[in-house]
Amino acid sequence: MTPAVTPTVTFFNNKGGVGKTTLVYHLAWMLSELDVPVLAVDLDPQANLTSVLLDDDRVEALWCDGDRSIFGALRPLLEGEGGVGVATVEEVTTNLHLVPGDLLLSGAEQELSAQWPNAVDGQPRAFRVESAFAQVIKSAAEAVGAQVVLVDVGPNLGAINRAAMVATDHVVVPLSPDLYSLQGLRNLGPTLERWRGEWQDRLERKPSSMDWWLPSGSMQPAGYVVLQHGVRLDRVVGAYDRWLRRIPGEYRASVLQEDATDAGAVEGDPQCLGLLKHYHSLAPMAQEARKPVFLLRSADGAIGAHQRSVQDAYGHFEQLGARILRKVGLGGLVPERAGTGGVPS
Repeated sequence: MTPAVTPTVTFFNNKGGVGKTTLVYHLAWMLSELDVPVLAVDLDPQANLTSVLLDDDRVEALWCDGDRSIFGALRPLLEGEGGVGVATVEEVTTNLHLVPGDLLLSGAEQELSAQWPNAVDGQPRAFRVESAFAQVIKSAAEAVGAQVVLVDVGPNLGAINRAAMVATDHVVVPLSPDLYSLQGLRNLGPTLERWRGEWQDRLERKPSSMDWWLPSGSMQPAGYVVLQHGVRLDRVVGAYDRWLRRIPGEYRASVLQEDATDAGAVEGDPQCLGLLKHYHSLAPMAQEARKPVFLLRSADGAIGAHQRSVQDAYGHFEQLGARILRKVGLGGLVPERAGTGGVPS
């Protein structure tokens, strides 16, 4: 049963290079495998998610055929000609749709930045601009019957990402076990708290005469995922271990703003949604085949030991997808088989 409001889950870390887009890509595919209709939304001005979900010919056609991207949906509003347009939604596979990204989206940064303080004064246009992403996501999700929305954003704390957070119900933080991800958490936590508070303040100043749906902008932390850690004989490589041990405490202190004294280890941390290893040699195969690593077959070159890695990957992403669904209140959509670790025949 489709919930009344489709949850929007944004994957956000102002530290780049942690594998965020790869994570969103694989989770979107996995949720579609679990028969959960999912809408992926590319709000990264680099359009990385779009580049892995659609081939170049299709992307070029969308960009050259007028307003067929996320920026195209926003263009009428940003240029002062009207409201938010209808987003183009591309079908990637059964149960998986995409609102395509666009490098032109970076041009929205200035207007989003300028309108943020204007909302404090109750100016209607400011609310329309700052909630534009939310409007596009809501209409696109309704159009395809999505039960969950996964959003990919760029690694920064700018006005585009702030507007993306206004449209966000739940935030998942992808991390690498290194100093830079820990520092990213120290940036991310207070920034989310500030944006959440500022948006709530602005909602109280919305003009009573304004007939315009506005998102709650709850931006609730759903947990973190540790990606691409080095593994040798199923044990974390020492160079990463020192940083891995510090993630639970830093996440609890910086993002949840709680006492981190008894944070414990990643493996037992309820905020840890997944601990994913790097599937080294499978990555180029998946890129060549244009499919996630857990759907590689012998025809794609995944033979011998690779097949075991494919099955492991399927189980890991299946468990991760199930955990995220439960975290965002969609536990009823998790199939009974989820988490068994095998590839369905």
